[in-house]
Amino acid sequence: MRTGFALAILMLSGLAATTVAAAPVVELKLVSEHPVDGMRGGNLSGLAQCGNELFTVSDRDDDQIYRLDTSAPTWQADAVKIEVPPVPDSGLPWGLRSRTKAASFIRGGDLDFEGISCDGMGNQYIVSEAHAAVLKVPVSGAPQWLKIAPSMVREARASGMLLHFNALFEGLAINPEGNQLWLAAERERRGLISIKRAQSLWDCDGPCVLLSEAGQEVQPAKFTDAKAVSKDFSDLALYNGKLFTLERNAFQICRRDAVTAKVELCWSFADETLTPERRYAQPYGLAEALVIDESGAWLGIDNNFGPRADGEKRPMVYRFAAPAGGWSAQP
Repeated sequence: MRTGFALAILMLSGLAATTVAAAPVVELKLVSEHPVDGMRGGNLSGLAQCGNELFTVSDRDDDQIYRLDTSAPTWQADAVKIEVPPVPDSGLPWGLRSRTKAASFIRGGDLDFEGISCDGMGNQYIVSEAHAAVLKVPVSGAPQWLKIAPSMVREARASGMLLHFNALFEGLAINPEGNQLWLAAERERRGLISIKRAQSLWDCDGPCVLLSEAGQEVQPAKFTDAKAVSKDFSDLALYNGKLFTLERNAFQICRRDAVTAKVELCWSFADETLTPERRYAQPYGLAEALVIDESGAWLGIDNNFGPRADGEKRPMVYRFAAPAGGWSAQP
């Protein structure tokens, strides 16, 4: 009974979010763009700001993350080696895990790192899509997987998420205190999950699932051969107590309530990233990494080694100015 009631609430909240998100959105203004050299596996799939430094991950590299040297227009990714312990069982079914394992032999990256975030102490948290697990890389000491209650994955799957290969967790955000974590399920269904730390165990504080949403939306008109595609999330950021979702195929960033996941306002980056020279000959959006700060947003592109129209093949990070009125602006 409780599960059915919770799902009904989630369906209604999903409808409300869809209605708000359908309103016209303001276009963000591009400030600069930065190709990234030095990523062994390419495939920039997450960004985090730790103090004054930017870090990134590749979904092809299991044994290292990258510190970004941003002192020149072309950024240099400096590898930071990490020793990853064996991955705990998160409760994903055998069939899903076996498909992921098989794919890793072809493309590389058994862990499939898809997002990175930092708490206020500088500890880093990295989400493994393949295993629906979160690795903590502390400022000092050995990396450890968070001990997450199995109920989190069970509740997510009961809500229609984490059911499909290569459509699991795609982003995460941690609060400054390091005791609350948000996870973004990518697509079919996309959703947002929150867990909190109670001593050594991370568990739900009330419902784990804040949002579970199905459906399709049409890609921006400027996108080549625009079509209706599954709604998705490709990263998360937390800024001033609000969640910001990177919505890759809609080419937009949306501000959401961190408790209810309700959409408050969205901004588009379609005009600037879909200029003729910046287009990619790929059928979906490629923005996979997001950092929000007071003066703007960093947006990372995972181009899968495919070139832009101008021939640029390296991963790219775009800098956008904050919108007029700032990220806390009212509709």
